[in-house]
Amino acid sequence: MTFDAVAVATAAADAAGGVIHRYFRATLGVETKGDDSPVTLADQGAEAAIRAILHAHCPDHAIIGEEMGGTATGRYTWMIDPIDGTRAFITGRPIFATLIALLDDGVPILGLIDQPITGERWLAHNNALHFTGPHGTPGTRRIGTIADAELSCTSPEMFSPAQHANFQTLAAACRRVTYGGDAYAYGLLALGQIDIIAEADLKPWDWAALVPVIEAAGGSVTDWHGAKLTLESDGTVLALGDPRHRDAAVSALSRRSPPDPIGITHP
Repeated sequence: MTFDAVAVATAAADAAGGVIHRYFRATLGVETKGDDSPVTLADQGAEAAIRAILHAHCPDHAIIGEEMGGTATGRYTWMIDPIDGTRAFITGRPIFATLIALLDDGVPILGLIDQPITGERWLAHNNALHFTGPHGTPGTRRIGTIADAELSCTSPEMFSPAQHANFQTLAAACRRVTYGGDAYAYGLLALGQIDIIAEADLKPWDWAALVPVIEAAGGSVTDWHGAKLTLESDGTVLALGDPRHRDAAVSALSRRSPPDPIGITHP
């Protein structure tokens, strides 16, 4: 690599954070996109700030973002979600995150999760994880069985009826289940605070940055069948702090077929 991926990702996150700080808990309009998800000037401005940094330092790289789209072309692709958790942002809760990932031929090789309000940042590259924040040490925890697990999910609304039934099977097997957090919850999993996250209807920009972070912390990220995530994956995501319990979690989540595949259109 002839460019400094870590420096570029860090500069991009800093630029996005500057935009987000200006809008956090301020009065701003909220629009509804075609998929019924909300978007604000903060989302759009933060993505524009990230893209400006990437264009300046990596002009030959492809960029795909939640708000401005893009197409995977060539070897390197940056995948960005300026505010993962816009609903939390709109309501003034600092549990959203900026996500930046670098993919090499479709495989995430760098992941950054940034919470600019709390000053927490997870940055993983070359299977090494660096965490910046006032509390926490990188590293997932080992548990005896999934009966000891803290399970998390952003919202049950992301599930189809069949998926929700399977999630409930997993929830019944775990110690507790908590809702909310979006990408921030995956950062907590990388700190050993959460053990399992099971979600659905995620796009590549939702999960690409999470994979290097959790794997570098000692965990694993797959779909609900236990398969590696790709740009053609079906939108289900299963993250575990202790990969030894993947089979047990997959068994609980695989009683019915997953939704139709969703992915990125390639040229």
